[in-house]
Amino acid sequence: MKRLFDPDMFNFMLESVNHNRYIVATYYIEDTQEDQDWLEHLQQVQRMALEGSTSSWMRVKEDTGEVREKLTSKVLGYYEIPTENKHKKAAVIQLGFPIDAWDVNINVPMMLLTIAGNAFVFSKKVKLLDVYYPPELVNRFKGPKFGISGLRELKGVKDRPMVLHIIKPKMGMTPQQTADQVFQTALGGADFAKDDEMLADLENSPWEKRLEAVLKAVDKAEKETGKRLTYMLSITDSYENLIPKAKRAVQLGAEGLLLAYSCGPAALKALSEDPEINVPILLHISHMLAGLQHINFPTYSKLCRLCGADMMLSPCIWTTIPASSPEECARNYQELIAPFYNIKQTFPMPAAGMYPGLMPALMEEFGPDMIIPAGGGMLGHPSGYTAGAKAWRQAIDASMKDMKLSEYAKDHEELKVAIEKWGIRKRPQTYWGYVSKEFNPEYADKNLDL
Repeated sequence: MKRLFDPDMFNFMLESVNHNRYIVATYYIEDTQEDQDWLEHLQQVQRMALEGSTSSWMRVKEDTGEVREKLTSKVLGYYEIPTENKHKKAAVIQLGFPIDAWDVNINVPMMLLTIAGNAFVFSKKVKLLDVYYPPELVNRFKGPKFGISGLRELKGVKDRPMVLHIIKPKMGMTPQQTADQVFQTALGGADFAKDDEMLADLENSPWEKRLEAVLKAVDKAEKETGKRLTYMLSITDSYENLIPKAKRAVQLGAEGLLLAYSCGPAALKALSEDPEINVPILLHISHMLAGLQHINFPTYSKLCRLCGADMMLSPCIWTTIPASSPEECARNYQELIAPFYNIKQTFPMPAAGMYPGLMPALMEEFGPDMIIPAGGGMLGHPSGYTAGAKAWRQAIDASMKDMKLSEYAKDHEELKVAIEKWGIRKRPQTYWGYVSKEFNPEYADKNLDL
């Protein structure tokens, strides 16, 4: 007799499978059927799991028990979330996908087809919350070439946050105009500069000419300051052009590369694992934002770290591009730096709308391991581009000394002007553990009996 719930898929829990041979994907799913009073949600889970592995809606004779035992995904967990609507079912589920499905060639596109392909079409709402990657799979990846430790060594910066100048406007400047802007922020102490992710090869600014001009400006600034800014050249392109362009850029002296996620994580992996491309890679999240309805930010970031991003833009609560909740922003940062087998840490980059007055809040939330990208919040400084970069370095220095920005600014004019323009921000707090804020000894009025 045909079983309602296939034992080859359902008679499992997390402890039932070899954690070295399975990817475990965690999803939130939600289904509403207003015309039905009886909803059997596990049947929906079964459809979703089968489509991510061996089968479709009809089982054929070649789909044997042996095939399903080895290659079919396994339902490892179903955790129902109560709803007040009798026509709705919601749950967090965990599906295990055997890496035997790619035993000859483990590659990123096939992984994504499995965990983030047809699975999204079944339930009314589906969101991929996390992916556990087994050691045997991760050992086939190299991860970031540099990571946090390598970039700190490369830059000679032991423990402070670093700041990156986003070249603006996004497009339209000549190579010399670009170089002049980078020269000014390099004089102010910017650690990095990057092309805007929207910058392609324009007739008035071919990438080879732009690279040549900017490197001359970097050399000139280094002679004056003794510090070298690292320029991240945009190389985003179709795959057949991408690797040759990256190699040519390195041959011409490029010291860092910018890749947009629209190229895909497989392209990132190819760049990062190529021995001739021996410079750090900055991943811009760009196209990733379109998928956040179905895949959360930490899941994307873990994949990009696995595929070799040395640094990548990251969400935060202060951004001009609000994409994630405060909890997801914090968790995203934590997953970029958490231990991950042999994979190096990726430098988080809290991004979009950053200005010096945010430094205390950013340090409180993320600590010193971050690179802060600033476009308008550096170039918009009333005293100019060099002053804008100096204001950032002064804000970083104050935070590393645990000094209030307002105090530090008294003797640092550039920071003072930045604060006057953009202000200083304090992160909101939630008062857990007490009836109200007034009962919390940290905030309540004191010595009321005197």
